[in-house]
Amino acid sequence: MKETDVLIIGSGVAGLSAAIRLAEQRPDLEITVLTKTNKKESNTSWAQGGVATVWDFNTDNYQKHIEDTLDAGDGLCDPEVVDFVVKEGHDRVKELIEWGARFDKEDDGDYNLGREGGHSENRILHYKDITGWEIQRTLNEKAATFRNIIIYEHYYAINILTQHHMGRNITRLTPDIKCYGAYVLNLESHDIETILAKTTVMCTGGAGQIYANTTNPKIATGDGIAMVYRAKGRLANMEFVQFHPSSLYTS
Repeated sequence: MKETDVLIIGSGVAGLSAAIRLAEQRPDLEITVLTKTNKKESNTSWAQGGVATVWDFNTDNYQKHIEDTLDAGDGLCDPEVVDFVVKEGHDRVKELIEWGARFDKEDDGDYNLGREGGHSENRILHYKDITGWEIQRTLNEKAATFRNIIIYEHYYAINILTQHHMGRNITRLTPDIKCYGAYVLNLESHDIETILAKTTVMCTGGAGQIYANTTNPKIATGDGIAMVYRAKGRLANMEFVQFHPSSLYTS
């Protein structure tokens, strides 16, 4: 059995960003990150197009980006979340650059800003056609600089631990479901291990592999969604599944 302060399940952009930010703010905490493959492999590393953020403030601004996002979302976006993500985006990308992330530049040294569907201005920073891979590389290298971040590769999370595992009957109406860590399968030893944690963070990505035809990588199997469902947790926005529009179907 292992014990840790914070258990983060998933090592893509969400999981590693959470681990890095927490390690910066709380060096006294031990942060354990699990990945079911290796730390280079995640949905993040397969992302191609780029990152949308306001960069050239001479031609673009946050309000334009917010309006573009809300229009593209057709009324389904949470305006507060959109406002936060758009206004934080510039500084977060600058931070990635400070950590070593590379994005394509013009001959004069300015960033080559692309434009994608739904955007009224050029605001897409990209690195060749492997932007996600570059961001994943940067986050892996940054995480490795913190002594209080431990990454376990080839650890497959099975179930999160709640009061149910202590003999209490849990339903979806139970108001105070608590999480104490997770049962995980060590894919190298084939042992099931218990990891106890004061806080557990789910960063497990999507479930694109539930479809017979998908552009999602083979690791996108919805493990975290299933674990939360089995633990009687709340799921939302399950109808939103992203496919990269770059495949050709032939009969």
